This record gives sequence, structure tokens and C-alpha cells, in this order.
Amino acid sequence: MVLRWIILVVYLMLMIGIGAYYRKKTANVNDFVLGGRGLGPWFTAFAYGTSYFSAVIFVGYAGKFGWAYGVASTWIGIGNALIGSLLAWLILGKRTRTMTKHLNAKTMPEFFELRYNSKTLKTVSALIIFIFLIPYTASVYKGLSRLFEKSFNIGYEWCIVAMAVFTAIYVILGGYKATALNDFIQGIIMLIGIAAVVVAVLKVNGGFSGSMEAMGAIPDAKGNTGVFNSIIGPDPINLIGVVILTSLGTWGLPQMVQKFYAIKDDKAVVTGTVVSTVFAVVVAGGCYFLGGFGRLFMEMKENGEPIEGPDAIVPAMMDSLPSALFALIIVLVLSASMSTLSSLVLTSSSTLTIDLIKPMKKKMSEKGEVRIMRIFIAVFLIISVAIAIYSEQKKDDLVISSLMGISWGALAGAFLAPFMYGLFWKGVTKAAVMASFICGVGITVVHMMIYTFGVIPDAPKTLGGLALASPINAGAFAMLFGLIVVPVVSLITKSNDEDKKAAEAAFECYTK
Repeated sequence: MVLRWIILVVYLMLMIGIGAYYRKKTANVNDFVLGGRGLGPWFTAFAYGTSYFSAVIFVGYAGKFGWAYGVASTWIGIGNALIGSLLAWLILGKRTRTMTKHLNAKTMPEFFELRYNSKTLKTVSALIIFIFLIPYTASVYKGLSRLFEKSFNIGYEWCIVAMAVFTAIYVILGGYKATALNDFIQGIIMLIGIAAVVVAVLKVNGGFSGSMEAMGAIPDAKGNTGVFNSIIGPDPINLIGVVILTSLGTWGLPQMVQKFYAIKDDKAVVTGTVVSTVFAVVVAGGCYFLGGFGRLFMEMKENGEPIEGPDAIVPAMMDSLPSALFALIIVLVLSASMSTLSSLVLTSSSTLTIDLIKPMKKKMSEKGEVRIMRIFIAVFLIISVAIAIYSEQKKDDLVISSLMGISWGALAGAFLAPFMYGLFWKGVTKAAVMASFICGVGITVVHMMIYTFGVIPDAPKTLGGLALASPINAGAFAMLFGLIVVPVVSLITKSNDEDKKAAEAAFECYTK
């Protein structure tokens, strides 16, 4: 226990020291939000990867989906690497950097305003971002606090509050530059930690072959064996839904695509693509592969669910590790979570300040903008802490994966299609963008009201099965639906002359 505390305190002091160092180097809004658009490929790639993978993945998703799909859950990590990292960088990286720099857009709402010539789209998208990043932040708190509660015997609420305070300190002090350097350090810890944990956990049951054999002996709900160690697992259809949400979703998440705004040049994008993909293979692939063996470490209820709930599976696996390795895991999860939290709060505060507050105060100075962003960082963290604590009282309904599914479904369902099409096609109309916003948020909210808050009793039975009840599947559907809605609505609606001029002006960046 002493070793755990020493490692934890040293790590936290390092993070705060980096924030204090960069406070003097953050002179304006561009520095605070995008690091002056001068970050190299390694920093940007690690910032992308560490924002992608947090305690939500390591504790929540790896545990829940490893339990549900067995070793086949590794496909989720592979999808994250190939679709969520490799293809995202290849398809979006250069064009995003080029057009956002040309438009001088610092946030996703600013991109929507300048690309589509619409202040309304800017305002609506800013509100969507602020509202739906909160449950994602709450899910990160839940994942982190579960492990801290297990390892330090600290109350859940105190874990959450302490996490929020430390995140606020280094983000408020140093902005994006501090976040990027911390992300790089945190990424190194994550790479080493995941590799060490996978090896150690497999050793508990006789190595890889012994663990696979033990998983194959566990029967599924129908009494069949050899299911949880198979390539496709017991439920390949729902597994595909998880792959889509967690992989394709990054293409429309503001805190993810904003990393492309900040990268230095096109050459850096090429290097960043390789680094980001390798990082995702190791971290995401390792996390989900590890979670696939969760049934060997926790007993099962009569209904087939883990006895302490899905969020307790990975912490239970960690109990079997040596103390020094457990301390490394704590820092690993803390690293993953703080990097994601810093990205989320910075995205939310900058969006509120630049896209909502600044237009109302046209004479706001650069220092004033940065000051308001720092205030909103604190406000955002306080709200998400309250939701995380409340959700603990609803353990059966608001597990980590549900909170993240709600957030990703609404954000990526609303933004993925109009953002991606807007980089490649001049013909996207304002009506199509607004239709995507309405559909993405609408599908998520309606699903949440029916299934999460129980507006329709026994909804899974009434509406045709458990597949519809999953926030993951609802989020995946919202994204795919948006990819259809935007081109269809664009073809049946028209842009006025000013909108066409704005599109032509935006696309000039690709011909220069």
C-alpha cells in the first residue's frame, strides 16, 4: 500500500508540474486550445490515442464486453486500431488540418459556422457538445473510481472529487500544450502497463494456452462450451455494433478530430498515422483481449451476469497481480483517464467560450477568453462529478458502457456525417447538417427515455428484443443513419448563393 501511494503521489506531482511549466508559455487562445497549431506527429498521435482510450475502455468496456463475447472481444480493439485510428487519420487527417487552418476554425462549431455559413449551426452544435460530453466524462470517473476504491479503500465519491481537482489544476494552468506533453508521458505508461498486465493475467491460468482452454470450458446460456474462446464469440451481431460505435464514433467526436486541427504539417500527419495505429493496436487490442478472460476471475449470477456487476470485473482481475504491478496498473488507468478527461474538459470549455460566450461579448480580449475557458473547465467538471456520483446509485442502469454509449451516440450521430462530408463535398446543405443534428440527438434521447429511464415498462419485450435496448447499438445506428440522411437531404434541398460562395471559399484550401 505504501508503494502504491508513493507512485501515485509522484505521478500526480509530475502532471501538475508540467501544467505550471506551460502556464507561462500559453499566451493566447490559439495556444490554450490548439497549442499554436505547431505540435509534432508523436505528441499529436499520443494525444489522439490517450484521449481515445481511458478507464472507460480499460475498466468498463473491456470488462463488460469481455464477459459478453469472451476472447472475441479482441475484435473491438482491432476495429479501434484499423477504423478508429488508421482510417480516421488517412481519410480525415490532412483535409481536416488544411481546411480548419484555412478557415481559422479552432473548434468543431466554428468549423460548422464557417464551412456552412451558419451561426445557428454553430450555436446548436456547441450546446450538443457541452450537454453530451458530460455523461462521457462521468463514465471516465466511474471507471477510474472503481479501481481506486478497490486498491486504496477510498470511498467512491472521494475518488471522483480528487480526480476532478487534479485534472482541473493541470488543464487550467497549461492548456493544450500541457495536456499534449502529459498525454505523451501517459501514453508511454499505457503501452508498458498494458503489455505487462496481459502477460501477468495470463500466467494466473497457465499462460495463453491454459487460459484459452479454461475459457473454452465455460458454458454459455444454452450450455454450449467452446464459445467464449472462439473467434466470433457467442453474439457476433451485437459485437459488430460495439465495433462500429467505438471505432467509427471517433470520426465525429469533437475532442478527437480537434487533434487534427493542431498538428504541425502534412508530413507530421503521415508519421502520426503510423504511431497512432500502433498505439491503438497495443492499448485497445490489449485491453479487450485482457477483458476476454474476465469470466476466469469473477463468479456468475443465476441470470448469467457477473456477481458484482460488469464494472467490477477488471478490478477483480487486478487482485491477482503482485503489488508492484498493481501500482503500475493504477498509474496506467490514471494516465488513460486523466488524458481523456483533460481532452474532454478542454474541448467543452473552449466550445462554450469561443462559440457561445464570445459572440455575445464582441470586445472580449484574448486574456478574457482564456480566463472564461478556465472557469468553464471547473464548471464542467463539477457537473460531471455530480452525474457520476448520482449514477452510482443507479448501478443496474447507468453502468460505464451505458454512459459512454449515450455520449458517443449523440455526438458522433450528430456530427460524423456533416463533418466528414463537409471536407469532401461542396454540395452538403445547411438543412442536411441540421437534419443530422436532430437525428443523432433525437435517436439517442428517445432511446434513453424508453430504455434507461423506463418510459415504456418492459420495453425490451414490448419493442422486440434486447438488441434494441443497448445504448451501444442505438449509437451505432445513429451514426450510420446520419451517413444516409446528409446526402439524401442535400440532394433534395438547395443552398443559396451565399452558402455556395462559402463552400467555394472553404475548398480553395485544397487547390492552393
